[in-house]
Amino acid sequence: MFHTLVFKAQTLLNKRTLLHFTAITIVITLISFFIFKHWSFNDKKINRKKNCKISDKQYQESEYAHKLLDGLKGIEIGASSYSPFCLDTINVNYSNNTKIFRETELKVTGTYVEVDVVASGDNLPFANDSYDFVINGHVIEHFYDPIKAIEEWLRVIKKGGYVFMIIPHKERTFDKTFNRTTLNEIIERHENKPDPGFVDDHGHHSIWITEDFIKICQHFNWKIHSLFDTDDKGGISFTVVLQKQ
Repeated sequence: MFHTLVFKAQTLLNKRTLLHFTAITIVITLISFFIFKHWSFNDKKINRKKNCKISDKQYQESEYAHKLLDGLKGIEIGASSYSPFCLDTINVNYSNNTKIFRETELKVTGTYVEVDVVASGDNLPFANDSYDFVINGHVIEHFYDPIKAIEEWLRVIKKGGYVFMIIPHKERTFDKTFNRTTLNEIIERHENKPDPGFVDDHGHHSIWITEDFIKICQHFNWKIHSLFDTDDKGGISFTVVLQKQ
């Protein structure tokens, strides 16, 4: 009798253990399924431009830009095929036929980036708070009034959005022999219109090292989200990422 009761008890215990094990397995399976769905959904939101990297002569993409901006929608100012970001952006340029840049793109990569919107980079035809980010490489130094340009970029991005800039470093580029642009000079340009005879050739109006640009950001109370003294595309520049507050 005693042995029979023990046997029945063991059988019941085994059944309960099996039920518990089955329940745990089901829970783990469901959790794994939902995690997989979550990852898959997030992956679907990432929209890297196809065929963006086509030549070994191109600068590499910025892994940090991908880490920060993949899955977001943005504006690229002055995109080029020889230095791609491969993000989900529309390309804005001041002209649809910038011959000298297009010839360089064709020479280096055999193709060029189409201009999506023709507009001055410091006067964008977009509503306030309409994009997640603005990105550019070797662009801000081409604006006579870089303050106006950055304020415009901050205007069109959403709260919490990013202005991602890769900026040539004086000591690592052909600007090495020229004088650095001071904060006072930048402020003066911003507060006063250029001479009536001024013709913008879109060359390098400003020459900086990393510390110079930090001073500008601090003066205008722009939030620096991240900063790298050496960029991760070509290594001749520095990277500044602002975040809209």
